Amino acid sequence: MNFLENYEPLLKAFWYIALPVSLFFGLQTIMTFIGLSDGETDMDSDTGDVDLPFEIFTLRNLINFLLGFSWTGISFYNSIENKTILIIVSVLVGLLFVAIFFFLIKQILKLSENNSFKLENTLGKTAQVYLTIPESKSGKGKVLISVNGAIHELDAMTLSTEKIPSSTAVKVVAIENNLLIVEKN
Repeated sequence: MNFLENYEPLLKAFWYIALPVSLFFGLQTIMTFIGLSDGETDMDSDTGDVDLPFEIFTLRNLINFLLGFSWTGISFYNSIENKTILIIVSVLVGLLFVAIFFFLIKQILKLSENNSFKLENTLGKTAQVYLTIPESKSGKGKVLISVNGAIHELDAMTLSTEKIPSSTAVKVVAIENNLLIVEKN
């Protein structure tokens, strides 16, 4: 690395960090895309929560931080005269890189969530009558109900002795033979 000989010590330090970290990041990215990496993200896909003490300190996050830190230092070395401010800005950009990584991984994990519709998820929820529900199991109507952010049109019956007209709010109290049993709210 002869080109670094004439640089000031701080700029040399930024370059000595940037070159191997960039190489490692490139290899890590290639391995992830061709499937040789386990894609380790250290995030809980069931809840989407991040346990900060354990998950911030990973090799991947260290690489992301050093990537942002070193390249910011190199990029702004001649623009920012005060080297303390340069280091602070570099640290902030490094932390921003880690935050962006967390955000991207969280969004990717949302794609793998199982949001398939299950009739059991309607229990206790409020619905709106779409087609009038006849009284006391003498027929069925339809309700509109929101489950996992999607609206579903489902068959419904009531145990009540009076019919439930359209646009009435109802609560799902039971499920029988893939049919919602509802009562007025």
